[in-house]
Amino acid sequence: MASIKILIAEDNPKDYLFLDRLLEDWEENVEIVRAPNGKEALEIGLTFTEDPLVISDIQMPELNGIEMARALWDAKPQARIVFWSQFKDEMYVRSLARIVPPETVYGYVLKSSPKERIASAVRTVLLDEQCWIDPEVRKVQGRAGHSLTALSDIEYEALLDISLGLTDNLIAQRRYLSRRGVQSRLNSLYIKLGLDQEQFHCEKVGDSFNLRNRALAVSLSRGLINAFEMEREEADFQKWFARFRRSMGAEV
Repeated sequence: MASIKILIAEDNPKDYLFLDRLLEDWEENVEIVRAPNGKEALEIGLTFTEDPLVISDIQMPELNGIEMARALWDAKPQARIVFWSQFKDEMYVRSLARIVPPETVYGYVLKSSPKERIASAVRTVLLDEQCWIDPEVRKVQGRAGHSLTALSDIEYEALLDISLGLTDNLIAQRRYLSRRGVQSRLNSLYIKLGLDQEQFHCEKVGDSFNLRNRALAVSLSRGLINAFEMEREEADFQKWFARFRRSMGAEV
């Protein structure tokens, strides 16, 4: 009997062991290949002679699961990937919706799910070639795909900028915008987050909210930003800021 080769991209040893044992219970002959980060997972996946079968965490070193999948699907669009994560953050659901190739089979299951549900998700995607999305993730998909609540790319960019603590002037410099352009993006972001409906003004206290801070609170609760991904955004910003400061010094 020919073996089924499955790549597990997982940096947590305990989670990898769980999946390893899960696959050992299959009647089929399974060959397991492990990658401890997204970069190695991509390199291994690209060597598969047949369509890659992958179970991948989302938050991983080197390359996160979304980035790994984007690159693998670019080269092998028929790769079947089950994303398994402890997070149902909207930022991941949003990013994933933008990169899945047409007619590609994939899945998304939460690590907190019962073992039977995880096993069903993996078999459904990798063996039965059908999509499988966790019910909790489907709720997030609905919000992320609704025209009144889904953030556009420029609105999401504006959210990242204020999450990094940038002023309107610095956002304008970084994004090649006028101050009016920055304000327009922020206002659009506030509307999508529903802050325009929350805000009110009275003579005694003035505005009820600092809209920047309120946007961060709402975005955290929706899972539009998280600490793990903001570390990468901070690193990208620091690279840009170093260049910007040098350019300002050169002009003085």
